Amino acid sequence: MFTPLRIKHCRVCGNEVSYRVPPEDNRERATCPACGEIHYVNPINVVGTLPVWGEQVLLCRRAIEPRHGLWTLPAGFLELGETSRAGALRETDEEAGARIELQPLYTVLDVVRAGQVHLFYRARMLDTTLAPGPETLEARLFHEHEIPWDQLAFRTVRRTLEHFFADRRSGRFPLHEGEIS
Repeated sequence: MFTPLRIKHCRVCGNEVSYRVPPEDNRERATCPACGEIHYVNPINVVGTLPVWGEQVLLCRRAIEPRHGLWTLPAGFLELGETSRAGALRETDEEAGARIELQPLYTVLDVVRAGQVHLFYRARMLDTTLAPGPETLEARLFHEHEIPWDQLAFRTVRRTLEHFFADRRSGRFPLHEGEIS
């Protein structure tokens, strides 16, 4: 089970908070006894893409922790003030330097133990020019049989790739939802 961040002080007035169930709520929250502010801790959204060039998919080898040196799809945390689509485009540019045309949302995967929701969009690469950023050791295209399955950084990436290759064989690309436990 996921243990949320324990808030100690109110971000409004700085007073020490206490944990209690606020009126008309159903779970314990950090509540400020001085100003009444209720502090909610919500999941973090991770957004990314599944970039495709012909029969190949684009993967990036991580230059940062967690999972330094392992392969992933271009993805990262959604920033405040941006849409999930804009975040996925930004992350693909930052991590791979790839020019893409965003396609429909493809996987929505809850990672409850980490307090995250991962959203991956399918994407069509516009060319094969890549310019990986500082978070990426290398970016390259892989055919299905070349995917380094034992060197993938995250289970959400594995699940997304598994869905993609199965869907490509069937010729249908529905939205996939699930949970990584």
